[in-house]
Amino acid sequence: SDRGTQYTSHSFRNKIAELGVISSMGHTGVCWDNSMAESFFGALKNELVYRTVFPTRRHARRAVAEYIEVFYNRQRLHSGLEYKTPAETYQAHLDTQLAA
Repeated sequence: SDRGTQYTSHSFRNKIAELGVISSMGHTGVCWDNSMAESFFGALKNELVYRTVFPTRRHARRAVAEYIEVFYNRQRLHSGLEYKTPAETYQAHLDTQLAA
């Protein structure tokens, strides 16, 4: 979606190469490479950030951590996970691995 010039500039690309970092930006027109991350951040913004006034950064950090660990991973049902939580899906994966 957003291919801002700060991420496509020569100086940025040179710096990440110098640091040994691999860019995760997909090619123009490839819509599925970042869909899960965009879905997560959309949910975070719509379900928490846009509905809350945070008095300090510390309060914001704590609220985001609680949203992720308590609500998003353990209570919120995800259509992409057959209406299960990420925690349930992960546990089912571990159970399958242990049984094998």
